[in-house]
Amino acid sequence: MTRRSSRAGCWIAGIGLLLALIGAALVALPGPGYRWQQLALAEAFTLLRWGAWIGLAGAVFSLLAILLLLTNRGGRSVPALLAGVGLAIGGVSFGLPWALLQQARSVPPIHDITTDTANPPVFRAILPLRRGAPNPARYGGPSIARKQHQAYPDIRPLHFQVSPERAFAAALEVAKELGWRIVAATPEAGRIEATATTFWFGFKDDVVIRIRDMGRGTRVDIRSVSRVGRSDVGKNAERIQRFSAQLTRILSGASAAAT
Repeated sequence: MTRRSSRAGCWIAGIGLLLALIGAALVALPGPGYRWQQLALAEAFTLLRWGAWIGLAGAVFSLLAILLLLTNRGGRSVPALLAGVGLAIGGVSFGLPWALLQQARSVPPIHDITTDTANPPVFRAILPLRRGAPNPARYGGPSIARKQHQAYPDIRPLHFQVSPERAFAAALEVAKELGWRIVAATPEAGRIEATATTFWFGFKDDVVIRIRDMGRGTRVDIRSVSRVGRSDVGKNAERIQRFSAQLTRILSGASAAAT
């Protein structure tokens, strides 16, 4: 009986590892496939979903194999090790999409975030690049503003006790440090436009920074808008928060304060 259980554990370990590897491939490939325009977005998300469930199945089979192999004296160390690998790979294959889904559910389904919801910075140079994009460049109005304020109350305009020229130079420096592709930088207009590309799927999010002289200091506003997707999974807000934090550090000696 022990030998049969051990043999069954070996087979189940092999099945679990195979399923885990298939799940991992289906989770990993949709991003590059969409980024290189080999997959439509809907197809990429379908593969991602299938990969998560197949990965979970692989993890379950691998766990069962571990229990069968390690609770019998006839258990073999190599199959048990393979089952452990299958459990880890399957767990990650399911865990990454699951975490992404939880993140999406924790934030409002919006894709346009700005420090100034009453008078958002507008795009100019980037508009030709957004031609044909599913999401418009125009701001969505009070309903979007209300959802943003509820989810991200910390996103507000920045005020610095420096000249507009100093703030512009610092803002451009931060944008480059964050890896954004600068599309336009116009000091006389106090406007910087750039595009940020996400790592995995290569989604394009456009950013506009507005610098204005307020007489007793300089005000900086930033807006980040996704080209595709109803929800940005919190990426635009995260981008603005990182930009604001880095800009504040650079100008910290100038009594920066968010209002």
